Amino acid sequence: MPQTFTVGSRSWFVNLTAWGFVVFGGAACVLVVLQYAALGSLVPAWGTPLPAATAALLSNLPWVLGVAGALSLLVLVAAVGLLLRLEWARRVAIGVLALAIAANLCGLWLQHEVVQALVSRAADLSVLPAAVRGLFDGFAFAAQGLALLLTLAACALLAWMIRGLSSPAVRQEFA
Repeated sequence: MPQTFTVGSRSWFVNLTAWGFVVFGGAACVLVVLQYAALGSLVPAWGTPLPAATAALLSNLPWVLGVAGALSLLVLVAAVGLLLRLEWARRVAIGVLALAIAANLCGLWLQHEVVQALVSRAADLSVLPAAVRGLFDGFAFAAQGLALLLTLAACALLAWMIRGLSSPAVRQEFA
């Protein structure tokens, strides 16, 4: 029977990261399943033609949800590996975090497209005076600005987690 030598103690950072992965990965799996089940009712019949990018996104939504489901399962597998202190899981977790940063930054474009489509659709359906429509557009602009700030804060947090998982003390834990 092989002997296992443990050098040092298990860090709280890795434990919290792993359990955070478990919670968020599990929640993401459940949400993907629910969104996939409700896909037909979530996409309303638009009366006016949509922008090309929005129409392409809506037509490929099942594939996007499938990729999101696969990534959610990958997060769960990496979380279990982190709890077991497996080196490949640490590397996969770093890769998933880097992918999440890229997805968040690309999500800014997606948020912009969705807000623009919803605002223009709502403005076209209602009869609003010009002053009220300007106020409506201002609220949409404020929502997009807040989404930008929250997304950049989330990316900074994910980059900090990558830095922590790459530190020499954590790498020694996985040796």
